[in-house]
Amino acid sequence: MLNRTRAGAFALAIAFAVAASPSSAAEKKLTVGVADALTGGGAVYGLPQANAVKMAADEINAAGGIKVGADTYKIDVIAYDDKANPTEATNAVRKLIDRDGVKYILGFCCSGSTSAVASFIAKEKAVMLVGNAAERSITTQKIPNLVRTRPPADYTGQAAGTFIARKGHKRVAVVGALEVGFYSQYVDAVEKELKKAGGEIIAREVFSLRDRDMTPQLTKIRGLNPDAILVVGYVEPAAFVYRQSVELGINVPRYGFTSGSEEQFLRVTTSEQMEGVWDLRPTELTLLSASKNGIAYHENYTKMFKASPSPSSPYAYDQLYALKAAIEAAGTADNTEAVAKALRALPVPPQVVMQYQPVDGKMFDENGQAYTSNGAFQWQKGKWVFVEDLPSDAKAYSLFLSTLK
Repeated sequence: MLNRTRAGAFALAIAFAVAASPSSAAEKKLTVGVADALTGGGAVYGLPQANAVKMAADEINAAGGIKVGADTYKIDVIAYDDKANPTEATNAVRKLIDRDGVKYILGFCCSGSTSAVASFIAKEKAVMLVGNAAERSITTQKIPNLVRTRPPADYTGQAAGTFIARKGHKRVAVVGALEVGFYSQYVDAVEKELKKAGGEIIAREVFSLRDRDMTPQLTKIRGLNPDAILVVGYVEPAAFVYRQSVELGINVPRYGFTSGSEEQFLRVTTSEQMEGVWDLRPTELTLLSASKNGIAYHENYTKMFKASPSPSSPYAYDQLYALKAAIEAAGTADNTEAVAKALRALPVPPQVVMQYQPVDGKMFDENGQAYTSNGAFQWQKGKWVFVEDLPSDAKAYSLFLSTLK
């Protein structure tokens, strides 16, 4: 686990800084920053991301570092807790840039805090690599020094809506964190596909990310006799919905958009209460659908941190390998503009874990956006089981994204 406290504030420090080492003219140190939710509700996504960056840095260093001409860079990581809060995220990134001299900033699990940083990062001589944060507008702003490894929520919602419609559901009730932009974008995309098949969303019940008693919303939904329920939100409140829906005797198929691991769900609910739940999300790290890289990632992460990785954590792991490849392609670690351009021209590096769908042969499209496949996962006898791919057209979505501002 990553630990380091600074001046009374929780600050996780993995050194990944950008200063030249005095020990050797050919061996230097590259300090990279992580800004992510290391405490609070967002930590179910942010802390595994920070761990993943640490693990990738150790792997790269052990394999010889980043090669730039005659120089070799070894990686240090500095990580700060942004608590998934926009103000905290802004402060964390300002410290990384202004005080620590960091040029490359990774992490960013949550959309509100990420959007706050994205609003000013274009003015900085730095490169921002976004992970799990799924708000669409993060990559519609034409920010040249920002890329994102996770696809936007509505890209996945479109595929999820098609899947739910094919199951024959006509009356779907939604309960979720709908005041969060990317969750509402996911639901809007689902609704659009349902309507094409003659279906509808009959309720949009809201919970906040801190809510734990969902019985009022679920009681209202039960009275509407839905064909199915769709749950969108962070892992913990979603787990309470699943548990309480069983306790209230709501016996309809349950679909979700959460990306939580088995361990995270079982802190709140039982495996029996989860049985049959679908999670319709990017094809992230679930072992039954994992590549060789994914299986190795799971084993190494579990050994290093004594816990299983969250499904979305490889978004940050892949950031570091993409950055390494871009720096080597650009032939510089100092010129952030050149590295940002190299990222947009980059093919998918062979070391990544997620199953990316390149656009025109490149990992990131002209918007700085990467795309993974989407998948339908179902809870069966205590674990998430990959059932099938969800049809997704990365090229078509990329063209759509390019039309937005």
